[in-house]
Amino acid sequence: MKSFLPCLAMATAIAIALPSDAAESLETLTVIASREVQSLNDLAASVSVVTHDDIALVSAVHVNESLTRVPGVWVSRGNGQEHLTAIRSPVLTGAGSCGAFAITEDGVAVRATGFCNVNQLFDINTEQAGQIDVLRGPGTVLYGSDAQHGVINVVSLAPASQPETLMGLEAGPDQYARLTFSHSNRQGEHAYRVSANGAHDEGYKDDSGFDQQKLTARHDWHGGDTRVKTLFSLNNLNQETAGYVVGKDAYKDPERKRENPNPEAFRDVKSARIQSQISYTLDNDSQLLITPYARINEMQFLMHFLPGTPLEQNGHQSVGLQSAWFSSLSDTARLTTGVDLEYTEGWLKQSQAVGFSSFPAGKQYDYTVDGLLAAGFASVDLAFSPATELTTGLRYEWLQYDYHNRMISGDTAEDGSQCVNGFTGAVGCRYTRPEDSVNRFGNLSANLGLLHKFNDQQALFVRLAQGKRAPQATEMYRLQNGQMQADLASERILSAEIGLRGQWESLRYSLAAFQMNKANVMFQNADRLYLAGGETAHQGIEYDLQWMLNDTWDLAAAGTFAKHEYRSDVSAPGSDDELQTRGNRIVSAPDQMHSLRLGWQLADKARAELEWLIMGSYYTDLANEHDYEGHNLLTLRTHYQLSSSISVGARIKNLTNTDYAERADYSAFGGDRYFIGEPRALYADIRMRW
Repeated sequence: MKSFLPCLAMATAIAIALPSDAAESLETLTVIASREVQSLNDLAASVSVVTHDDIALVSAVHVNESLTRVPGVWVSRGNGQEHLTAIRSPVLTGAGSCGAFAITEDGVAVRATGFCNVNQLFDINTEQAGQIDVLRGPGTVLYGSDAQHGVINVVSLAPASQPETLMGLEAGPDQYARLTFSHSNRQGEHAYRVSANGAHDEGYKDDSGFDQQKLTARHDWHGGDTRVKTLFSLNNLNQETAGYVVGKDAYKDPERKRENPNPEAFRDVKSARIQSQISYTLDNDSQLLITPYARINEMQFLMHFLPGTPLEQNGHQSVGLQSAWFSSLSDTARLTTGVDLEYTEGWLKQSQAVGFSSFPAGKQYDYTVDGLLAAGFASVDLAFSPATELTTGLRYEWLQYDYHNRMISGDTAEDGSQCVNGFTGAVGCRYTRPEDSVNRFGNLSANLGLLHKFNDQQALFVRLAQGKRAPQATEMYRLQNGQMQADLASERILSAEIGLRGQWESLRYSLAAFQMNKANVMFQNADRLYLAGGETAHQGIEYDLQWMLNDTWDLAAAGTFAKHEYRSDVSAPGSDDELQTRGNRIVSAPDQMHSLRLGWQLADKARAELEWLIMGSYYTDLANEHDYEGHNLLTLRTHYQLSSSISVGARIKNLTNTDYAERADYSAFGGDRYFIGEPRALYADIRMRW
């Protein structure tokens, strides 16, 4: 806690110095913390909002372009629409890494608990969203196992108050094209919006590119004390994937920037979701929310990063119910309580055409997992005074996996024959299939927040949160090297933070300092066995500033200074199992990340923005012997309103044509490797409204 003392002193000093008669309080609204609409200034948590105007101006080809505006967040682009996520964390990789982040749409997770995917943001129509909310740090008690480091909630765009039709056409390099359409209307108690987009990209890398189509349909109904919001979402992605380019500083070599060492790789994804939030306002000024939902996901992709490039096919279908009841206990106390239920049927197959050494031909995995989730939570908001409020809550979550192996158990080939390692002579196939089993996990999480408002514009908060992450199904049952049982327990995280936010004349600001310690961290060791018992620590300072310099110019900055380190000795596949990593920096964990945006606004006619992104250096291996030096990128965006119904826009990415890597990595087998960043590129669009 010593690291928080200077920040607390600084925050208190700023609050005392700020005037109490600033222009207006912050009115940005969110539902990410409590499932009901709240102002950011009323939250004892670090929450950022990417607005609809931001989303429209950025016009992101990849969702990471929109989320650079959020401090503490790095959505690292792979190739095409693939990505890895970091929220107050390193970029996490591996089977369970996605379990650290809750990715939701209108509050409902896009993948079932225990069945996440590291790329799951590409399932959501972020391109046409109303806003994107990000909660940094462990989720509140309304979130369960998959909200360890944070929550990204994509809010659907609400129906318009008048009939509205929007169309857009966008073009860019490598035959990139995107068509967008949205239509909305309102009649009496009913309102709806249908939004769809389709994108085609031949890809900058050789033999790469993607085609993707997304649709969201929202219907709102308001009848007296009852409101119903129904959302239907569809996504289809067909991608030809380019892999890592190997070689020290390969991203600086102009002859290798289009290189694709895996021209055969692909990823095909389909997903559909439907949810309906039913809100009842009761006579005693209490409110009941019930949200039933259903989802289905299917994916197949070539695992180009593994020997033999096996084909993985996976999917799950699930149904669930979220509930929340908001009621007043007294004039100064408010209770939120609810129950969440979910049932999932998941499956996974893996196979390869040609076998060699310890990698057998034919099927390697073929199993199903039925997941059952039940959770209850309660949270109390207690006002000590008009200026000070305490929020405290508990959540208990019970998760069961019923695993069924549809092949011969053990580490044999599909027909039961043994594999012999051509290098070591060891007997046994790489992939292991456990016996059928039922596994259960019970997790208790807690949240405590204190919010004090110095005046209508300035607020200070302190938050303590404790969360747990149950193992993902793939960590439990997709085993290797003869491991017949993964003896895993839930990861634990303890987080403390202090923050200050508010408005002073034309300056809006948010500052936060955090310290998080994780225990029982799951990892795959040098022998490719899943183990628990790792420990890590994460601490840092985040800032978010927005300053209106005058009626025409504005300046915004968001960034993080952080330190992420191992607190125990761990290893990883391909590494030395004798590594001493305690005290080392975690792989893919920059010490700093910043974005600076200078904007120019000409009434309602034109908008221009120059964005400067700063990525700090980071280590790429456990021993901290290899690193990436970081980079600086500039992007210029413009938008001009030609008439009331037609506007045009353009943006230049990587304005200075900088050599950089989207992400750098180090492999004991291949050495330094990179997802190479793309050179300067011009995109243009035209948008119509009637």
